[in-house]
Amino acid sequence: MIGTAYAQAAGSPSQGDTLMGLLPIILMFVILYFLMIRPQMKKAKEHKTMIDGLQKGDEVVAVGIVGKITKLDENYVGLEVADNVVIQVQKQAVNQLLPKGTIK
Repeated sequence: MIGTAYAQAAGSPSQGDTLMGLLPIILMFVILYFLMIRPQMKKAKEHKTMIDGLQKGDEVVAVGIVGKITKLDENYVGLEVADNVVIQVQKQAVNQLLPKGTIK
């Protein structure tokens, strides 16, 4: 009833099949680079430029606290948040540089 079945010899995969198999993975990494990694590196570079350009008298937002820079150290910034009230924050905590005259 059942005849003898013979297996066919497996052909070696061609180079095009391997490349076509890896193409979706390569495409995902390219998309990931342009959508996530590159914008994050650009934003970090802009933040570093802003931190390096801080000067006394600049008005900034640091961790949600608005203040005027009164003292600059290598790692810390003195922020005057009210009359005769100065707090120390890390330079990296400064999020935004405000236009002059924002703080009354």
